[in-house]
Amino acid sequence: METPRGKIYLVPTPIGNMNDITRRAMAVLEAVDLVACEDTRHSGMLLKNLGMKKRLISYHNFNEEKRAAEFVAMVDRGESIAVITDAGSPGISDPAYRVVRAAVDNNIEVIPLPGPTAIIPALTASGLPTDRFFFEGFLPNKPAARKKRLERLKEFEHTLVFYESPFRIEKALHDIKDVLGNREICLSREISKKFEEHIRGSVGEVIERLERQPIKGEIVLVVAGWAAESKKKKRYPRDD
Repeated sequence: METPRGKIYLVPTPIGNMNDITRRAMAVLEAVDLVACEDTRHSGMLLKNLGMKKRLISYHNFNEEKRAAEFVAMVDRGESIAVITDAGSPGISDPAYRVVRAAVDNNIEVIPLPGPTAIIPALTASGLPTDRFFFEGFLPNKPAARKKRLERLKEFEHTLVFYESPFRIEKALHDIKDVLGNREICLSREISKKFEEHIRGSVGEVIERLERQPIKGEIVLVVAGWAAESKKKKRYPRDD
């Protein structure tokens, strides 16, 4: 009798508060044969805190294609795999995309679980329109490339959402002000952690705040879209 194929589960993990993990996520982690993660040491501590001891294997930017092929072979042998990231939902700004692509190309069932992610809490707490938004992820590191990308986003009417590093947030904000204008923004940091904070105001006001008091931690930056800025009105609900 042919061995049934396994499945690949995309399991979100807490971005801060350990209580954010779901019962379903815990049940899947307990049941699978293997947990694929970015950092085995980091994820090993997570599983230990959850009272689990599982077989771990790493996948990251430098081995993702090789690992994806290995995961396909494992699933063909009947093993099920939980794919997790260091924090949040796998596949958002991390190498899990390659694993999912390989699974889809080989007709392997992919089961995504809902759960923690930094994008939605930052967006909903921003006070900016949420009916339509555009998630850009990380802007380029180099100033010229960053400004070029911002130029392409300049006339987007959607609320814009970015990930950003505390080490370059001020430079990114200056470029945003230069290219997009002094728009209304919300800088959210350390979501779901002890020092969670949401800093709202114009780009210039937030820059002044950071010059007085630099910040640390993971950052999500929410920026008003072109329509909201140019028409000076909010879009609650959609007006088109």
